[in-house]
Amino acid sequence: MKRVSCGWTGTILMVALAAAGCSEPQNAGGAAPVAEVAPPPPAAAVAPATPPPAGPLPAAPLPPAGQAVNDAVFGGPPAPAGQHDPVLVKAQVLLDRARFSPGPIDGRDGSNMRLAVAGFERARNLPEDGVLDEAVWQALTTADTGPALQAYAITADDLAGPFLGEVPDDMEALSKLERVGYAHPAEALAEKFHMDEKLLRALNPEADFATPGATIVVAAPRSQDLGVEVASIEVDKAARAVRAYDPQGRLVGLYPASVGSSDLPAPSGVWAVRTVAPDAAYYYDPTRLNFGQKEAKGKLKIAPGPNNPVGAVWIDLTKDTYGIHGSPDPETVGKQQSHGCVRLTNWDAVELGKAVKAGTKVAFTGATGARRQPPTKT
Repeated sequence: MKRVSCGWTGTILMVALAAAGCSEPQNAGGAAPVAEVAPPPPAAAVAPATPPPAGPLPAAPLPPAGQAVNDAVFGGPPAPAGQHDPVLVKAQVLLDRARFSPGPIDGRDGSNMRLAVAGFERARNLPEDGVLDEAVWQALTTADTGPALQAYAITADDLAGPFLGEVPDDMEALSKLERVGYAHPAEALAEKFHMDEKLLRALNPEADFATPGATIVVAAPRSQDLGVEVASIEVDKAARAVRAYDPQGRLVGLYPASVGSSDLPAPSGVWAVRTVAPDAAYYYDPTRLNFGQKEAKGKLKIAPGPNNPVGAVWIDLTKDTYGIHGSPDPETVGKQQSHGCVRLTNWDAVELGKAVKAGTKVAFTGATGARRQPPTKT
């Protein structure tokens, strides 16, 4: 779904924390008997209803399409044209768990997948070309033997919403919403499990994503906690990548990113994190835009939510009007340019935002342009 881009180069972007409240649904005598009758028998005890299952179901069997991913081995026949490849799905889940994010897990080869593989190769001292080969597969599957896909029972929290049905694509309409939530439960579940929505639906062709307790097949992604402090960040404009390093200079996270454009490039030099604002509101001022159509006549406040222009979190930088943030369109991250910002998937931005603090160094390197490819193996 095409949505508005963040676009804050030359604008004033303010953020505000907002708690989203979920409303709950709001939820006579007779005549005396004329003859004595026996009292009615006591009512039979009724056992309380068994609640539907909720959350991961580690012991539940998977349907054939899901089991094919968990059983995938390198070197098998390629997937039919237009279908996801079980080997690539499994590799992407393992890369995600190793914190080399491939972006949305979609079972297809692409630039974000190659970026993640190249980062994994470098970290494991393998020849670096971004290609999933036998050596990379063996390293991935030896280090992580857990299943790539799992059964999951949809919970009431998954369905709390609000769901919009269709997310507006202009600022005026967005400003009228109390919260810029997901379009529907399938979109929310896809983001929760770091998946492309098309893959989620392909693995669950008969699923009703709006039913609590319904069992679906999903990825088993990494946790949202890096578990370490991020001491520095590199924004690689040429590779369209964000790299996070611990205090010892070790790479602890690699994320695909949309980083500026040739017309509106991201900054250069070394800056720092000023603050982190989860679930941020976005303030739109068309008088200060220097790109695109000025679609609104006055200043607008766009409510928080995963589908607002800055997604699930805003990491404010000491370079005025610039930040690292989430995105309402995860499938475009790393593949489309931005208006000077650094855009990640919502789940990658949330993970990074939890691990940084005011003062964390942010270095912009490289030049904006065509994505730099890893070197070819020789």
